[in-house]
Amino acid sequence: MSGILAVLEQHEGKLHGMSIEVLAAAQQIGAELGQPVYAVVLGRGIAPVASVVAGYKLDKVHAVDHELLAEYTSDGYTLALKPLIALHSPSYVFFPHTYQVRDFAPALAATFGRVLVSDVVAHRVEKGGLTLVRQLFQGKMSADVRFEGEAPYFGSIQAGAFRAENAVKSETACAVEVVAPALDPAGIRTKPLERFRESQRAVDLTAAERIVSVGRGIREAENIALVEQLAQAMGAELAASRPICDNGWLPMERQVGSSGQTVAPKLYVAVGISGAIQHLVGMKGSKTIVAINKDPEAPIFEAADYGIVGDLFQVVPAIIEALKK
Repeated sequence: MSGILAVLEQHEGKLHGMSIEVLAAAQQIGAELGQPVYAVVLGRGIAPVASVVAGYKLDKVHAVDHELLAEYTSDGYTLALKPLIALHSPSYVFFPHTYQVRDFAPALAATFGRVLVSDVVAHRVEKGGLTLVRQLFQGKMSADVRFEGEAPYFGSIQAGAFRAENAVKSETACAVEVVAPALDPAGIRTKPLERFRESQRAVDLTAAERIVSVGRGIREAENIALVEQLAQAMGAELAASRPICDNGWLPMERQVGSSGQTVAPKLYVAVGISGAIQHLVGMKGSKTIVAINKDPEAPIFEAADYGIVGDLFQVVPAIIEALKK
């Protein structure tokens, strides 16, 4: 058994943003293990999205196409993927750690007598073997997980653990194999209803390249305007830790953390945020983290690439003035 299989998620012909991150993960792990890398997309009429995936450096793309896959069901995805995995016998099968994957991937792994190692945030290759790192207790602890027994092994990759921009594209498209699974309507026990759609957000923090986030060190709601000026000067989105949103000083859609959005921008500036673990798990995937806090012992500095120990009411105006110049 050999090979890395990346199971990608798509909706209405568009790849989920985390799918490209999984491609990047599969490519990196495949290169380190010296194994080929494949991808699979499921749905109905998915040739266009399969052709997009084929533009990445892969050995092959499997396009699993069936009318019973037009709408997602856990039974449909499990029944369609099981024979494909059994036929090609990959060593590792990786998924994006999305709500949809959490619904069907554990059942799929169980059909092979395996478990799903979920919420993977890092990895190591040691003596030719793969170790996955996953977080426990909302990020308070990390656990190293190594596989035993025969492949295939299953894992889901957390948002921000691998960067989509690191996924390698190819000058020539790889082969696309169209697969028509033998699905029986009687095997689909759930009947999909209208897809849930969140109310339109004023801002999608997950798509932001730069974020300035404010914490309780701002003291009062009126002072948030100062941090907002910094965000505007940097061309960044304004975000917040949970206490700010709980107080109603900023809308909940701007909350970053375990109970808010998980973000991975190129630059994350934490202003007056102490660095509680619930906040760190939501922004730890940021490429560069800058922290501004008057407490030199604040946990946020352990995660920061750059730290400024000082009063934010003196530091932030100085940075704004420098940016304007």
